[in-house]
Amino acid sequence: MREFTVEADGGSRGNPGPAGYGAVVCDAATGETLAERAEFIGTATNNVAEYRGLLAGLRAAHELDPTARVHVRMDSKLVVEQMSGRWKIKHPAMKPLALQAAAVFPAEQVTYEWIPREKNKHADRLANEAMDAGGRGEQWEPSLSTAEADTRAATAPEPAGPPGDAAAGAARARAALAAATPSPREKAAADIRAARHIASAAPPDLGTPTTFVLLRHGETALTPLKRFSGSGGTDPALSETGRRQAELAAGVLAARGTVQAVVTSPLARCRESAAIVAARLGLDVAVADGLRETDFGAWEGLTFAEVRERYRDDMDAWLTDPEAEPTGGGESFAAVARRVAAARDALLAAYAGRTVLLVSHVTPIKTLVRLALGAPPEALFRMDLSAASLTAVAYYTDGNASLRLLNDTSHLR
Repeated sequence: MREFTVEADGGSRGNPGPAGYGAVVCDAATGETLAERAEFIGTATNNVAEYRGLLAGLRAAHELDPTARVHVRMDSKLVVEQMSGRWKIKHPAMKPLALQAAAVFPAEQVTYEWIPREKNKHADRLANEAMDAGGRGEQWEPSLSTAEADTRAATAPEPAGPPGDAAAGAARARAALAAATPSPREKAAADIRAARHIASAAPPDLGTPTTFVLLRHGETALTPLKRFSGSGGTDPALSETGRRQAELAAGVLAARGTVQAVVTSPLARCRESAAIVAARLGLDVAVADGLRETDFGAWEGLTFAEVRERYRDDMDAWLTDPEAEPTGGGESFAAVARRVAAARDALLAAYAGRTVLLVSHVTPIKTLVRLALGAPPEALFRMDLSAASLTAVAYYTDGNASLRLLNDTSHLR
């Protein structure tokens, strides 16, 4: 019985946002690549794109040999655990994809393994190529396969030169063919290099960007205890330390003299921080509900360790699936991202070309940074954001964004 390895991945630039998947089927014994699949799938979440990649990889393996044993390797803990039957599938968009994937081969022929992202580079590359192609309005196309190269080399004339055996002649013909005929990937790469050269020679004038200076509120009594404090809890006020931190932030912002407007989350700790800064700057304060912190449901007021002890399964899902909600109907990271993105777009329209101080919380600020960078949801766990820290993102008229500052606490020292 033949054995295949399927490696699959998917990505979304925005989550949800422009998404694509990649999958590769290899011979388990030799490591030879037997099939590649990739596709731009429009707007979708990371998890949906990952499931689409799994489904494409399994179908490609089935086309090669429906009786084969298949070992699936993915860096998505969520997909691996759900397809292995250890985690429940709750999201409505993923259930039908999981059922389709499970139906490709009999269950006894397929095994699953989680691997680190750095060991899934082939599938990740294919997914990014598909998203890049989609961004250009094109379909992803595979490069010339080895089998195709052999066929074309066999029909090519023998190059002039000393005689050699047939294998050497075919190799020379293949090399000449590859040199003379760029693959779609090579052509696309050349186009990108040319575009970058033109851009560097004559950079476009995009005008004055809209800059969001992002201030996390000062400490509350819950902050040093590292307790979950979202929009569904007690709405604590600033502590004495928090008020002092807000005053220090106000001082440095007044010295810079660049802030032209102040907008805050509706929660008390942000309103108080914003009022302290606005008074120093001589500005009014507007409120944007979309800047509020995540609703952590039943976890409000608890420490991470307490939540882990009481709601382990829910926390594990929340840490791996952007669509998973905290216990008791809190907000998922995906829901927060949609809310924050809508608030961002409204503020960009209202304050075009101006520098605006947004006073908010850990998750909304990290989300704005993640979206600006086009980073995946797990990037939220790779950023640190201190109380009363300053972060800055500039937004340009062509839709691009630039992170200019992250977690600056120099004014607090």
